[in-house]
Amino acid sequence: MRLRHGVYLPPFGELADPRVLAEIAAEAEAAGFDGVFVWDHVARPHEPDLAVGDAWIGLAAIAAATTRVVFGPRITPLSRRRPQDVARETVALDLLSNGRLVLGVGLGSDATGEFSLLGEVSAPRDRAKRLDEALTVITALWSGEVVHHDGPAYRVDGVRFLPRPVQRPRIPIWVAAQSVRQAPLRRAARSDGLCPEASPSELVDMLAIIAEHRGDLNGFEVVIAAPTDRDRDAYEKAGATWWLAELPMRCTKAEAITRVRRGPS
Repeated sequence: MRLRHGVYLPPFGELADPRVLAEIAAEAEAAGFDGVFVWDHVARPHEPDLAVGDAWIGLAAIAAATTRVVFGPRITPLSRRRPQDVARETVALDLLSNGRLVLGVGLGSDATGEFSLLGEVSAPRDRAKRLDEALTVITALWSGEVVHHDGPAYRVDGVRFLPRPVQRPRIPIWVAAQSVRQAPLRRAARSDGLCPEASPSELVDMLAIIAEHRGDLNGFEVVIAAPTDRDRDAYEKAGATWWLAELPMRCTKAEAITRVRRGPS
């Protein structure tokens, strides 16, 4: 498979403006990138002077400004989101883009207090449980069938959501994982892709476990984000299918446009 290339945009500072994200995404598409992805944060408590944009409004702007690129959050921490809202928003984005959305999900991190300081569930184990349950609810609601779910965190009592997504059998889901721990890799194996934080050798081990759970890796995406292309060949050999140019957190609009106009390296 050809390694596909994308850009990974931090919606902070000048890029907190969804109009700026849309402009950069259009430039990236014109330059030949295959995808545009954004960080999903609601606050940076340790950097109170930093403007933070809403990733989901930014994604809508990206969808409207482009016609070809795949796009989505990489990643959204589902424990702080209502699954019914995510189901509605993702279908709307999929319709708006004619089937180009990918839903990247994970636990997120409370290293800066983004969960605990806003009263969200902060313990990693609890966030993991909510992540799994939310994915169950979201994928059920995407089906367009009547959903009954009575779980520890969420309840759906005979509700049907229409319209369905454009993509079949569902909007692709990419799951974040940082190690060879079984629970995150089982979650990834049930999905359509992996967003790893791992070295190339660690990635080989992770994909071996995922392949064991899935039976094979056919159609499974492996999405690496990095600030430089130094290790790209090693990651591609290890199994990467996407390579994202990660822009620095305080990147300016001018710097971002300069980078994307260079195109995939």
